[in-house]
Amino acid sequence: MLKTITQFFEKQFSSEAISEADRQHQLNLAVAALLTEVAAADNQISEEEKNQVKLLLREQLKLPENEIEELQSMSLKELEQATDYYQFTSLIKDNFDAAQRLEIIEQLWEIALADGRIDHHEEHFIRKIADLLFVPHSAYIKAKLKVINQ
Repeated sequence: MLKTITQFFEKQFSSEAISEADRQHQLNLAVAALLTEVAAADNQISEEEKNQVKLLLREQLKLPENEIEELQSMSLKELEQATDYYQFTSLIKDNFDAAQRLEIIEQLWEIALADGRIDHHEEHFIRKIADLLFVPHSAYIKAKLKVINQ
């Protein structure tokens, strides 16, 4: 499992009693980990995918540039060992409503399509994440079509 990212989370949020701001930051980092992973799902990250990830992290999650770079670097190093995303998806599932979870799926599709094509590994990854976030298959398909038709 993404050991380095797990250690990063533990370092950032070692206190059991975290503030609401820290909790929101933790959720943002969980989303950021998924966004970064979908870009690397096909074992090659295009500049367009990299830029799309940075754009979403910067504009929607309000993460500082140093955290964006650190998280992307860790995700890439651990890509080959990535077998379980439950840590991230359970945090998101427990704290985001259905509309917010669907928005994450749309963001994953945006990254997958940033290089002009959707690789079957990227599609498989997004399907797996949608299942873990309890996003219905029909919503998963609608999100894909929405991004493709933008």
